[in-house]
Amino acid sequence: MKRPTPPIEWVQDHIRIIDQTLLPTEVQLVEIRTAAQAVDAIQRLAIRGAPALGAFGSLALVVALDEAGPATLSEAIAHLEECRTLVGDARPTAVNLRWAVDRVIDKAIRTSDDLASLRTALLDEAHAVAAEDEAACSEIGRLGHELLQEATSIGTHCNAGRLATAGTGTALAPMYAKAQAGEQLRVFASETRPLLQGARLTAWELEDAGIDVTVVPDGAMASTVLSGQVDAYIVGADRIAANGDTANKIGTVSHALAAREAGIPFYVAAPTSTIDINLPSGNHIEIEQRDEVEVHEITGKRITPQGVNAANPAFDVTPHHLITAIITEAGVLRAPFEGSIADALTRTGAP
Repeated sequence: MKRPTPPIEWVQDHIRIIDQTLLPTEVQLVEIRTAAQAVDAIQRLAIRGAPALGAFGSLALVVALDEAGPATLSEAIAHLEECRTLVGDARPTAVNLRWAVDRVIDKAIRTSDDLASLRTALLDEAHAVAAEDEAACSEIGRLGHELLQEATSIGTHCNAGRLATAGTGTALAPMYAKAQAGEQLRVFASETRPLLQGARLTAWELEDAGIDVTVVPDGAMASTVLSGQVDAYIVGADRIAANGDTANKIGTVSHALAAREAGIPFYVAAPTSTIDINLPSGNHIEIEQRDEVEVHEITGKRITPQGVNAANPAFDVTPHHLITAIITEAGVLRAPFEGSIADALTRTGAP
C-alpha cells in the first residue's frame, strides 16, 4: 500500500497542509504562518475531518503565538485566550477542534513560567494530540478489522481516512487494515454532496493506496445497499452525544436507515475525543449552516435558477438506535450507549 503525503505537518516554524479543496486534480501544499490563515483553512475546508482539525488547531496556536510576538508571559496568555475562541470555534460542530485547543492552552498555561517554556509546552502538547490520534486510529483500525473480517463490500460516507486524521483514519482505518492483510475488499463511497468529500477525497486516497473503490451517487446509495451489494457500513463522526446520537456529514442518516432496512451493520468509528459527554442527546448538537453558494454552484458554475433559496446544513444526526456499535480506541461500544460511553471515558481518564 502506498502512503500519500501527510495532510498536516509541522515544518520548522509553520504548518504545512494539503489543500483538500483542490483534490483530486491537484495536490498543492499550503504553508500556514498566521492565525488568519489557519482559520481560513478550517472554514473553507482546506483542512477538515474532526480529528485532523484537533491536530491542526493545536499547531495553529503556536503559529498564532509566534505571529503575535508578545513581550511578556501575561500578554502571551491573553492572546491565547483570544485564540481559544478564534481558532477553537472556527467550526462549531466538530468537537475535537475546541477540545484540542482547550487542552493545549490549559496545559501550556498551567506548566509554564516564561515565554520560552510557554511556546515549548504548546508545541509539545500539540504534537501529543496528534500522536494520540495516530495511536487511536491504529486501534480503531484493529478493532474495526475484527468486526469487518467477513465483509468484502463496505459502504462509507464523506471522508474519514488519512486526510481527516493524524493517522490512518477512523472509518477507513479498518479498510487499510484489511488491505494490508490481503483480504478481498471493495469500497462503495458515496459522493457526499454538496462538496463531494467522498468522490474527491475518499476515492482519491483509497485509489492512491491501491484499494478497489467505487463512487456511487448519493441518491443511488440506498438502492445499492438494499440490492445486497454492501455487507456493512462504517462512517466517521464529528460529535457524539452521551446517548450515542452521532453528528456526521450531511446525508449520513439516510445511509443508516438503508443499512437498517437491509439488515446490515452500521458502525461509527471515532476516537473518544469526539464524544461530548456534556450533551445528553443529538438534539443539543449545534449543526453548522454553510453558505448557500455551495449548493447553488459546482466548481464555480451556477446550477440552480437565480432567485431560488438553498439550505446547506453541513451535518445531520444519526439516532443511536440506528447504530450497531461505535468503534473507539477504548473499545467497541454497544447499546445501551449511555453506559458503554461512560465506561469508555472512564477507561481513558477523560474528565
